[in-house]
Amino acid sequence: MVHLARQIGKMQTTMDTTTPGEHEHWDMVIEPHGHLFDLKLKDTWHYRDLLLLLVRRDFVSFYKQTILGPIWFLVQPLFTTITYTFVFGRLAGIKTDHLPGPLFYMTGITIWNYYSECLLKTSTVFRDNSNVFGKVYFPRLIMPVSIVMSNLIKFGIQFLLLMVMMGWFAYKGAPFHTTVYMLLLPLLIIQLALLGLGTGMIVSALTNRYRDLAFLFTFGVQLLMYTTTVIYPLSSVPAKYKWLIELNPITMIIEMFRYALLGQGSFTAASYLISLLMTLAIATFGILIFNRVERTFIDNV
Repeated sequence: MVHLARQIGKMQTTMDTTTPGEHEHWDMVIEPHGHLFDLKLKDTWHYRDLLLLLVRRDFVSFYKQTILGPIWFLVQPLFTTITYTFVFGRLAGIKTDHLPGPLFYMTGITIWNYYSECLLKTSTVFRDNSNVFGKVYFPRLIMPVSIVMSNLIKFGIQFLLLMVMMGWFAYKGAPFHTTVYMLLLPLLIIQLALLGLGTGMIVSALTNRYRDLAFLFTFGVQLLMYTTTVIYPLSSVPAKYKWLIELNPITMIIEMFRYALLGQGSFTAASYLISLLMTLAIATFGILIFNRVERTFIDNV
């Protein structure tokens, strides 16, 4: 008994002399909400394995139990290009800056498909993942980022189709040529991803509270394409409306994309810089409002 009492006394002495937290290691620390400008990018990087897993899930689930599999990624832009060439090129007679119609429309469609897919899928991220968000903790920003990254795979497949079409028309002697601006393609793709991510998260914050806006937004995206240069060149826009088309950040991306690959496009350094700054502002604002809404979104779903 005496020996036991001495041991207990030593333990109490050790506990009294040990500072709080000296030998404590926690897997998770619950802290109060951070400030508005806390983007939680460090937490997102910490969960990068989950991000890659979600990217793989999104890609595999698209063509799982289908006959053609990833070939569906090629069917949609190919038939859309054929339709646009016939309707806008042959029937409507819209000029294409002396470029082959299929190449002109395919470049615009490739850019627009990636942007619209990121925009539409990100805009419903709270509704589509409410069951997971309500049960498991992880940085919510991972979900929209995984959507943007998984759509890059689809974009890459469609870009390869565009390269094949370019090779065919080059073999036929079509009047186009690539330029040194091809070196800027990675920057344009990153800008396009940020634009889709930012606008999608802004819309997701709105549709989280007002569900009927999702239907209006889906219809609005279809009309939004006509305010870009997907089906017509910027050079053919009347001067009094050109500023309005240039105000859309995606317009300069499409024009530079065409100029890099086909040698035809209307843009200036100043107009592209404005487009880039607008993209960064939209992406930053989208992340901020997304992080703010995700704290309380579970009460609205």
